Amino acid sequence: MAKYKPPIGDRGFIIPAIDVIDGKCVRLTEGDYSTGKVYYSNPLEAAKRFEDAGFKRLHMVDLDGAKSGNIKNLATLETVAGKTKMVIDFSGGIKTSEDIVNVFGAGAALISIGSVAVKNPGLLQQWIAKFGVEKFLVGADVLDENIKISGWLKDGGITINDFIRSMLAIGIKTIFCTDISKDGKMAGPSIDLYKDLLTQFTDLNLIASGGVNTLDDIIELRRIGCKGVIVGKAIYEGTITLEDLIKHNY
Repeated sequence: MAKYKPPIGDRGFIIPAIDVIDGKCVRLTEGDYSTGKVYYSNPLEAAKRFEDAGFKRLHMVDLDGAKSGNIKNLATLETVAGKTKMVIDFSGGIKTSEDIVNVFGAGAALISIGSVAVKNPGLLQQWIAKFGVEKFLVGADVLDENIKISGWLKDGGITINDFIRSMLAIGIKTIFCTDISKDGKMAGPSIDLYKDLLTQFTDLNLIASGGVNTLDDIIELRRIGCKGVIVGKAIYEGTITLEDLIKHNY
């Protein structure tokens, strides 16, 4: 498998997550917006907590933007990026080159692309040519082996396997995969799904997302060959502590 070098320095396996609705740090269950629970009224507090613990990466999702198709929480990104030194990947509502320029201008180091990669891979290729492939992560949000888009509200019309195959074909090798049925439920990640994808696509740098509940989950994801894991609710609910992650050098 190709060696993956995360652009973050030490403690690179864990990528803490901040999902934003109405400028607040929230978490959903199975992508259902009606289940949103606010953990921080100010997402900067969460980001500072992660940074103070030594983490250098942050996965930020504009859930309002993902749902509406237009970026809604750019000011939150600008605040967090301006008051921390974290390497932020940002997603949600990005549809145009102007959006990308604005997101980079607000302080994101990377852009995570989901719906556009599914609906218009040609546009993604244009962005890669303009901004560089290293500036993009692709998200694969899957439910029953099918890709979902637009904040998980619509069917993408393609299977996870075909989608990953299409991304590898245009030079994208790092993909984070979220099993929507697991997300926010803290019932364990989709180990079998990830094993299957890693077996099929040996060049894939796979970042797991969804369902993580314990430190053992993280250890198992690393063991099977994942290159990282996005963790949110388990940290906010305290089933995984930052102290444990620091102790085990994650």
